[in-house]
Amino acid sequence: MEHQDRSSLTSAEIGKLWATYMGNTMAKCVLSYFQHHTEDEDIKRVVGTALNFSERLIVEIKDIFKQENFPVPAGFSDEDVNLDAPRLFADELYLHYLKYTGKAGVSIYSIAIPLMTKKNIRDFFINALNSTVKLITEVNDVLMEKGFYIKPPLIPIPENVDFVKKQNYLNGFLGDVRPLHALEISHLYDNIENNVTSKALLIAFSQVAKMGSIERFMLRGKEITSKHIENCIQQLHNDNLPALLLLDNLVSTSTIAPFSDKLMLWHKIDMFSMKIRTYANAASLNGRRDIGAMYARFLLDISLYVEDGANIMIDQGWMEKVPQAADRKKLK
Repeated sequence: MEHQDRSSLTSAEIGKLWATYMGNTMAKCVLSYFQHHTEDEDIKRVVGTALNFSERLIVEIKDIFKQENFPVPAGFSDEDVNLDAPRLFADELYLHYLKYTGKAGVSIYSIAIPLMTKKNIRDFFINALNSTVKLITEVNDVLMEKGFYIKPPLIPIPENVDFVKKQNYLNGFLGDVRPLHALEISHLYDNIENNVTSKALLIAFSQVAKMGSIERFMLRGKEITSKHIENCIQQLHNDNLPALLLLDNLVSTSTIAPFSDKLMLWHKIDMFSMKIRTYANAASLNGRRDIGAMYARFLLDISLYVEDGANIMIDQGWMEKVPQAADRKKLK
């Protein structure tokens, strides 16, 4: 029987390193194309920082895998990007994209750190988290300098400390419905911010996809995302709070693909999977029944969509397996 303990890595270390490697080989392709088409020097500098960061992570994970005699995942390569494809996005979109994906990175790396037992891998994720936080800070600074940043809505500072006195505080559908509280507003804003970027990408990917099934998948994602944006904006508008603007205008009319269908499909499955975490996080900090029900609907939409995307990946032979536990039923 083949010896199973080839690596001293734990399942958590294997899983998080594997996901980080896959994500950053994809990011390297996307960011290389962005940098090739960036004209604004400030934005080009930030994109370059992000690209160098992804390249560094790839090299460091490869070294860890080689030390542990662990097969390096296939991931994505130069074959998945066409740097000579015409410009698909305006420079401003690159900043919103980096914030959108940077949030996902913060989530992955911060969750990984407490699960790591090997010091070198824990230090790797600590450094990855610190670099991602630094990158997002730089992105926000440039967004504000360029006038592209829209702040979360302002609410009045309370005059004193107060306590909830009646169960109608939880109302949402009927009765006396209270205004949104700060955490509800924060997560509505965050989800709109993520989704307006996601929608712009879906529009772009649907334009350039070669396969009809991928184009239809992207258009369906656009419709789901549009619905979620409208629902979140309506919640803010009900309390006379402003919402963010769409970024659809930052997508060009090019129909020539800068990325492979495989990369675009994997990208949207990956980022829609992250929406499950952000919606669940928003629901956990919510205190109104109507908003809780809204997020439950959102989670169902996303779960079904991601599964359908995974089925396309499997049908095309594109889905790389996540390392898994031994199948003891097949040992004999």
